[in-house]
Amino acid sequence: MPPRDPASRDSFGALLSRGARQWRRAADLRLRPFDLTEATWLPLIHIARAPEPPRQKDLAASLSLDGSSVVRLLDNLEKAGLIQRREGADRRAKIITLTPRGRAIADKVETVARRIRREALAGLSDREVETTVRVLQKVCRALDAITGEDPA
Repeated sequence: MPPRDPASRDSFGALLSRGARQWRRAADLRLRPFDLTEATWLPLIHIARAPEPPRQKDLAASLSLDGSSVVRLLDNLEKAGLIQRREGADRRAKIITLTPRGRAIADKVETVARRIRREALAGLSDREVETTVRVLQKVCRALDAITGEDPA
């Protein structure tokens, strides 16, 4: 059965990209008073939300960054007193933890993120949000297969 509206499929990627850019732009605008940029708040949130302190390479993967980029980023966050790197069980792999100051900033970011989420999704029913999440998960799995990336 052909799609009812082929233009919807044609515009899917562009609309998805636009939504992601607007979401991040809203976060950047709301976090500007705290002197935070995406390069600061995004890794802090990834670290804060991780079920256990991530290793540098895991953080790099979750941020879709190469190893050298994440090292420079972590150097800056460490200099700012927001994170600590220490040896994990495998002494070759550094794990990253938030400092108390880093945790406080991550908590501020989470508060702003909840507000943005609430405002952006206000006109949607729970069913619409759940359907959208399922669709995006399927798209991400398909893209992972195309790119050969590990979804973890």
